[in-house]
Amino acid sequence: MSKKAEKKKIKVAFPHMGTISYAWAYALRKVGVEPFVPPYTSKKTLSLGVKHSPEAICLPYKLILGNFIEAIDGGTDYVAMLSSPGICRLGEYGSCIKNALKDLGYEANYIELRLYDGIKGLFSFLKELTGKNRPILFTRAIIGMIKAVFLLDDMEKLLFYYSAREITPGDAEKRYKKALTYVRDARTQKDLKMAKKKAFAEIKATPIDKNREVLYVDITGEIYIVCDEFSNQDIARELGKMGVQVRKTLTVSSFLKDAIIPKIFRKGETHLQRANRLAKPFLMRDIGGDSLECVSDVAYADERGIDGIIHISPFTCMPEIMSQNIFPNMRENLDIPILPLIMDEQTGKAGYITRLEAFVDLMRRRKRRRKSEADKNVAETTQKVD
Repeated sequence: MSKKAEKKKIKVAFPHMGTISYAWAYALRKVGVEPFVPPYTSKKTLSLGVKHSPEAICLPYKLILGNFIEAIDGGTDYVAMLSSPGICRLGEYGSCIKNALKDLGYEANYIELRLYDGIKGLFSFLKELTGKNRPILFTRAIIGMIKAVFLLDDMEKLLFYYSAREITPGDAEKRYKKALTYVRDARTQKDLKMAKKKAFAEIKATPIDKNREVLYVDITGEIYIVCDEFSNQDIARELGKMGVQVRKTLTVSSFLKDAIIPKIFRKGETHLQRANRLAKPFLMRDIGGDSLECVSDVAYADERGIDGIIHISPFTCMPEIMSQNIFPNMRENLDIPILPLIMDEQTGKAGYITRLEAFVDLMRRRKRRRKSEADKNVAETTQKVD
């Protein structure tokens, strides 16, 4: 393709949420569209979003608006917003952001991707974006994007394992960031397969202490806050420094299993299916957002004997406020420490870290006490047998 033709490619920007930009960039390139990746979310992004948002709106809205402002300032042609039906303000964010950008005088085409329209929604989005109808090309782009999402989530799981056990602080994250470049540079599914091999090898090369006492914590809450390291103040990294292996219960790949991937291609129980099964004693119906999943995640963590669970949500998020009000009743039947954290632009790092340290200390003492009691019971049983 000539340089002149290359320049004619339209540029499309999505909001950041963790590493999702690597996956959508792959799909857009596949259909001949230039992905515009705005600067990763920063204090500047937050400042822009806060300045032009209603005060009581939640943190994800402010950050997404900030992402779009930076993208338009950077020269993107389109901003693509994810929309959702149901009992959540996310369904209204699209029109609100579109109007906000218009009122601010920003000129860029606005396009929506409806999350729960499944494969059909992705096809419609790509068709509207490109002005073409190429089912085979779109199918390849979507399959590649899905594979990239699963790869990115698997890489993150590896990072959490190694960062909790690394000998040199920060070594695992350094290798993880290098591994991300392999995914970023992939242009075909063959490239993705090679990227997976190289990325896993890179992260697994981290020297670790296999005998370190490690705690296991699940992180649940509103999916944007759980997945985005800026908005959750990189909670996984902070816990890793304290010898805690994190598991995010809400991920983009788990969402894809529920909303995008056809049933015949799914393996095992999906997150939403598990939520409907485990949340029932405490929450009978979906009340919006990720509340049903969050309630079930607490029960699932207790079922697996996890050391603790952290519920993290944006300030003013009504579904997650409801979830947090259910947790005290759950403690009557479950035995697991729960730490609720509410995030907004005013959340201070120092106080946040202090709360994490106290929670980790509580879990560690609890785990040691239980081990001591178990060892004592084994010793008494052995004595009786003798």
